[in-house]
Amino acid sequence: MKNSRNTSFAPWLFLAPHLIIFGVFFLIPIFFGVYISFTEWDLISSPIFVGLDNYKELLLQPDSVFYEQLHNGLKNTFLFVLFTVPFCIIVPLLLAAALNTKPVLWKVFQSLFYLPSLFAISAVIIIWGLMFNVTYGPINNIFNLETVWTGTQPYAWIALVAVTVWWTIGGNMIIYQAALNGIPKDYYEAADIDGASSFQKFMKITLPSIRGQILYTVVITTIAQFNVYGQPLMLTGGGPTDSTRVLLMDIQQNAFGSGQSIAGISSAMAVILGLCIMVVASLQFFFLREKKN
Repeated sequence: MKNSRNTSFAPWLFLAPHLIIFGVFFLIPIFFGVYISFTEWDLISSPIFVGLDNYKELLLQPDSVFYEQLHNGLKNTFLFVLFTVPFCIIVPLLLAAALNTKPVLWKVFQSLFYLPSLFAISAVIIIWGLMFNVTYGPINNIFNLETVWTGTQPYAWIALVAVTVWWTIGGNMIIYQAALNGIPKDYYEAADIDGASSFQKFMKITLPSIRGQILYTVVITTIAQFNVYGQPLMLTGGGPTDSTRVLLMDIQQNAFGSGQSIAGISSAMAVILGLCIMVVASLQFFFLREKKN
């Protein structure tokens, strides 16, 4: 009995550090943030409970500046997700499929494509800021253009999407490569005997075989892009005319960047953004999950 009890207790000893970290750095901040969203707080004095007033102002008062911030920020955040997620899924998948057919070059190009994901966002923006520079940027000089990439639309969105895709494709590519290596070769040999084309094999064998990995990357990538902050802040500054100003920029500005902190409003904005992420992720799970007969 003693050994049995010790054995049953042992897993909790290994889980305890992770559970403590999860609780301290994830659960407690979430509950505290939700509570603050129902208060008026300046980060100095004690929070004053105001109920649903912050949410009413954000959702039901069009004359409020915070109403405008929420709706403009959410719109631009959804646009960013819509523009970037398809490329962050399709491009790594095609790269992984291409590298999987040429194993000799697999390691070299895998390293090259994965390398940008190791860079900090500040380094990425410095690199691409020079690339998009109007006067001496190589993109304008090579193609003989005078495009103001980060100051006019739709070029500002094109620049943000290009930077994000270049920076993030490496992680998903590694996941897809691992998934592709797990597909039995017998499937492709049987398809060759039946005379299937490369496109048919990709659609009928490859995609169904890695459906779970695709679902995972779609959900994780979507959540990551909803939390966009560094790219528009450093590359476009939210411009031109707030057309790339995402919600996290307003949340940070209201809580920490203005003369008087409005933490309650910022927390309410963050809660609304979190609910949007939960709804979108749930819909993705519902429509992309493997349906059992």
